[in-house]
Amino acid sequence: MSLMSDISDGAAVLNTKKNVEYQRTLRLDTEKVVSAVHVVGTVLKADLNRTAPPGSRWFSVKCSPSVQFTICPHHPEVAPLSHVPLNGNSVLLLRMEQASQSENDSKLSVQYYGEKKEVLGKAVLHLTAVEISLDVDADRDGVVENNNPNKGSWKWGPDGHGAILLVNCDSESSYYKKVDSMQNYVSRVSDLKDMSLMVLRTKGPASLPPGYKLTMHISQSDAETIRVFSSQSSKPGPMSASHFYSYFVKDYPLVISSEVLAQEVPYLGGTAEMKFYVEGCRFPDKDFDGLVRIHLSVLEPIARGFPETPIFTDTVMFRVAPWIMTPNTLQPLEVFVCSTSDNYSFLKGMKNLVDKTGQKLRVCHEYMNRQDRWMQDELEFGYIESPHHWFPVVLDSPRDRGLKEFPYDELLGPDFGYVTRIPKDEKVTGLDSFGNLEVSPPVTVNGKHYPLGRIIIGVAFPTASKGRNMTKVIQDFLWAQKVQEPIALFSDWLAVGHVDEFMTFVPAPDRKGFRLLLASPDAGYKIFKNLQNNGHGKAKLFEGLKGEEQITVDEILSDEYLQAENNYAQSCIDWNRDVLKRELDLEDEDIIDLPILFKLENTRALAYYPDMVNMIVLGKHLGIPKPFGPRVNGRCALESEVSFLMGKLGLSCTFIDDFASYHKNLGEVHCGSNVHRKHFDFKWWEMEL
Repeated sequence: MSLMSDISDGAAVLNTKKNVEYQRTLRLDTEKVVSAVHVVGTVLKADLNRTAPPGSRWFSVKCSPSVQFTICPHHPEVAPLSHVPLNGNSVLLLRMEQASQSENDSKLSVQYYGEKKEVLGKAVLHLTAVEISLDVDADRDGVVENNNPNKGSWKWGPDGHGAILLVNCDSESSYYKKVDSMQNYVSRVSDLKDMSLMVLRTKGPASLPPGYKLTMHISQSDAETIRVFSSQSSKPGPMSASHFYSYFVKDYPLVISSEVLAQEVPYLGGTAEMKFYVEGCRFPDKDFDGLVRIHLSVLEPIARGFPETPIFTDTVMFRVAPWIMTPNTLQPLEVFVCSTSDNYSFLKGMKNLVDKTGQKLRVCHEYMNRQDRWMQDELEFGYIESPHHWFPVVLDSPRDRGLKEFPYDELLGPDFGYVTRIPKDEKVTGLDSFGNLEVSPPVTVNGKHYPLGRIIIGVAFPTASKGRNMTKVIQDFLWAQKVQEPIALFSDWLAVGHVDEFMTFVPAPDRKGFRLLLASPDAGYKIFKNLQNNGHGKAKLFEGLKGEEQITVDEILSDEYLQAENNYAQSCIDWNRDVLKRELDLEDEDIIDLPILFKLENTRALAYYPDMVNMIVLGKHLGIPKPFGPRVNGRCALESEVSFLMGKLGLSCTFIDDFASYHKNLGEVHCGSNVHRKHFDFKWWEMEL
């Protein structure tokens, strides 16, 4: 449009306060016509003194109807062709509300006058307006909305905002396995659902003026965190997170990676949308807060032989989804156990239990487990989630015994992810096995809600200088996920050193919806003393176990050293009891003590008989180590006590013989099994942090 008109009414005056953060300095020139690209939604700022010819005292402005401007300092409305005094700080602010139909279709001129209002010079500006928006699902509803004002920031909570990115840690191939994020290409189109959709929306003329470019870029600090793939197809209209997948992987070339931090992207012309798929490559950790930014800039040519300069940048922010553990109170989906040459009785008991729940029992056979029976210690099940997708992710322990290949070789696959942390300069100890990693059900503590529970790990006593600890690289990873703030318990008093040897959680119909079960030597001695007082002092432990020395209740109660050992064990458990009460806001009514006795070897404790707290929880069905306690009226007194306590919660107990195959090898039912569970209904991004 070549028509020029004077500005003479308030309709064309800018709200400068609203747009000040989007201002861009523009240089006018009285010697030549200046052409510029203007991004709709921003403000161009021209210093009128900078380009005024010497001796200028006045100026006037003309523009196309599509251009709005105002003069700062503000002047009252003036009549057409009025001369405005040129002050030392005179600034022209201008903007356009709509994209141009063609290149340079809008114009503006500034004419300068001397003391007697003679014309000294004229600066002419040709403008091409474009709409540019880099968009993500900032409101977390699964749809990429148009230019959300909060797309460049993150806020936790139900009224929060910010896009979410999954670590692409599964493998689309079940045969030639490789974690998808370890390869810099889209291996299968199905892989796109593990990525987050990002859309570049543009509107304007068929092409940008010569030399102008669009470039997508990330910072060096985010280089190892994400990749961006583009879609070679482009369609207008609403975009959802599962919208318009092409059929061939070649349709999704790599745009941004650790090797390419900036890449030119095409300007498609007219009204267009270009889809990008953002892939997460690493989880939050000690050196990574989980936040990543992607930028889209418009570059302006200056002169031949010189680099382009940015005139506009749009930024979106993603938070990488955390790895989330699942507590005993969530619905079981699959139960995992190992088959060994000596655990037939255990497998039979587990199959009986799992059949009651209607779930699937998956057996890891000897060729895979290599005589490593401790399924719980090798791995921990969790998951990751975004508004458009979720899938389970197994965390692999660095213990690396016979089962070390199982999580990768047998679990990793389509929509089943894998993550591990390998210590570099730390010694791996028994405390790095994941029997030493548990998570509570949801709790509220001092007004702070933990809707996904709190992770629980075992460490050395605070004053111990040579105790065993979970390696720092694992602890750092767990803390960095943020949504299940860890609690450290003292577990180094145990020979094996795992928290599952003295605690677990079971569902309950009242109070907080669960009970904390604690192993208790005091509860064990109480049962034995009651048996003795009721004339059952000759009843024997381990009755019916071949090759196992039987011992009477009287003999147990007369062993003063055993009593001292258990006093020590109880004091260690009491320490942890107090920590758990404080950190989970529990009362004594939320805790149930299960009878156990310990014995010490080299100052560390072992279960004297099968440790019933080391159980597997499958809904209302509990798989509990068969304790082989004193029998009264044909029934084990220890089983009767636990069945009574659990029955009050509506829970059913199945006692599993793990004595020879697990207990004698310093573990129990929980140590030898693992459960893949349903994910939380609660959305982690709605947490208040």
